[in-house]
Amino acid sequence: MNSSINASNIVINNEKNKIVSKAEAEEAIKTLLRYIGEDPTREGLLETPKRVIKSFNEFYAGYTQDPELLLSKTFEEVEGYNDIVLLKNINFESHCEHHMVPIIGKASIGYYPNKRVVGISKLARVLDLYAKRLQTQETMTAQILNCIDKTLFPRGTAVFINAKHHCMSTRGVLKNDVTMTTNLFSGCFLKETNLQDRFLKMAS
Repeated sequence: MNSSINASNIVINNEKNKIVSKAEAEEAIKTLLRYIGEDPTREGLLETPKRVIKSFNEFYAGYTQDPELLLSKTFEEVEGYNDIVLLKNINFESHCEHHMVPIIGKASIGYYPNKRVVGISKLARVLDLYAKRLQTQETMTAQILNCIDKTLFPRGTAVFINAKHHCMSTRGVLKNDVTMTTNLFSGCFLKETNLQDRFLKMAS
């Protein structure tokens, strides 16, 4: 998937909010290469640390931006529209926080507007910003919903995610073709099961 996040010139901070230099990060990759039994000085691996850090800047670009700012611009001229707004089948790529291997799937995000709406591309960008972090699917589902609730103040929000976890398929139990589904509701979606049913039917 082509991420909507511009990952150029991104600096990732460590847990103590101290800057880790690019040279330090590349040296850490060399250590990992030695750990698995490789020689980081051989020809084919000379540029690998640089490439890995560059890819990290793309994979984890979500740490550098605030998803709530994406939803700050809204529109109230909707000619009385009063029903579910749904963006469905949004591709995303994330990484499991337990093993740092890919989570690849699709999300459907819906909300019931309260007089104002947001540009639909912003919903996809919010998904990208949370996906471009180390994640669990449950956490990401909740983060997306909470962000929409906090910034748009809709009557309700609904999020549905279906994804394949490579920590299941490429290691460990080695179960291929298994997907995980999560969904979460707030507001009117939480109170009215008919709205939940409508959303899930529309999202499926």
